[in-house]
Amino acid sequence: MARAQTTDGVLDVPVIDIGPFVRPDGTAAQRAEVAAAVDEAARTVGFMQIVGHGIEPGVLAGFTAATDEFFALPLDAKSAYRCPPGINRGYSPPKSERLANSLGLVSAADLFEAINVGTTRADYPGVDLPEVDYAANVWPVEVPAFEPAVRDWFAAAGSVARTMLRVFGVALGLGEGHFAPFTDHSLDVLRMINYRLPAADVELEPDQVGMGAHTDYGIVTVLWADQVPGLEVLGSDGEWHPVQPADGALLVNLGDALARWTNDRWISTMHRVAAPRVDGVLVPRRSAAYFHDGNIDAVIECLPVCISAERPAQYAPVTVGEHLAAKLAGSRGGQLNTDAAREASRLSRV
Repeated sequence: MARAQTTDGVLDVPVIDIGPFVRPDGTAAQRAEVAAAVDEAARTVGFMQIVGHGIEPGVLAGFTAATDEFFALPLDAKSAYRCPPGINRGYSPPKSERLANSLGLVSAADLFEAINVGTTRADYPGVDLPEVDYAANVWPVEVPAFEPAVRDWFAAAGSVARTMLRVFGVALGLGEGHFAPFTDHSLDVLRMINYRLPAADVELEPDQVGMGAHTDYGIVTVLWADQVPGLEVLGSDGEWHPVQPADGALLVNLGDALARWTNDRWISTMHRVAAPRVDGVLVPRRSAAYFHDGNIDAVIECLPVCISAERPAQYAPVTVGEHLAAKLAGSRGGQLNTDAAREASRLSRV
C-alpha cells in the first residue's frame, strides 16, 4: 500500500473533479482519468475532496439554515425526537454515543449531538424490507423548513454517492453498473451533526473528543463540513493529521463494506473529530454525513479481482444488515463490537 503525503502536518487529500461522470458530455477518456485518480486516493488515503458534483449552492444554504434552527432549539424540545433503541433515526443528545465502541474499544462519551433521517420502506414499494432498519423518519414541527430542506440535501448527497459508485466500478475494472444490484434498495442515512460544546474554557474529560475514532460502516460517505478544525485522519505513518475541507468541495471517504469488498486494496480510513479549537478556544462546528450503505440483504464478499495467491481473502462473507447491526450496537448501544479487530488494530500504532 502506498503512503499518503502530508504538507506541514496536514494530510494531502486529493481534489478530484467528477464532472465527467456528472455531465452528459463526459468522454470515456475523461472518465478513465477520474477513475484512476479515485483509485489512487482510495489506495493511499481513503479520503478525497470532490468537486464538479453539481450541487447548487442554494441547496446547501437552505439545508444548513434549517439544521442550525433545529439545533438551536432547547434540549427538551429536541429530545422529543429521540427514537427507541435499535432505530437509527431521530435525535441523539450530547454524550449519548461512543463511536470508538464500534471498534470494540472503551472510550469517554462523545461531545456531539445529531439527528438522523434515512430511506424508508415507502421509498422502495414492492420490496419486503424490515421496518426496524427502513424506519419512518421524524420531522421537527418546530422548524417548518427542516423537512423540505433536508429532503433536498438528502437527494443531492445521494446523487453524489451513486455517482461515486459508478466511478468505483470503472476504477476496479468492473464497469459503471457493477454495484447497482447491491444498492437498488440501499439503506442510506443522513446524519446531521452539531458539536455542542460546553463553555469555551471548560476542562474536558481525559481523552474526550468531539467524535471518537472510528471507520465508517457502509460503502461510501459523502460529507459536508464547516471549515473549522476538528476532523483528523489516521495516516499510514500512524499519526493523526487534520483535514481541511476545500472551498466548494465535499469530502468523500470509503466505508468498511467497500474495504471488505476490495480485500483492503482500498482503505476504510480511521478518523475522528477532536474537540474543535481555534487559538486554543473551543468553537462550534457542524457537519452532515450521508452514508450510502447498500441493500440490507446484500452479501459483502471479497471481489475476485482483489484476490490473489499472494493476497487471499481477508474477510468472510457477511450481509450488510449483519455488519451494520454489530457496528451500531457498539456506537449507540454500548456493546463492544467483537468483529472489528482489523480496523481496531490500526490504532495500536498511535
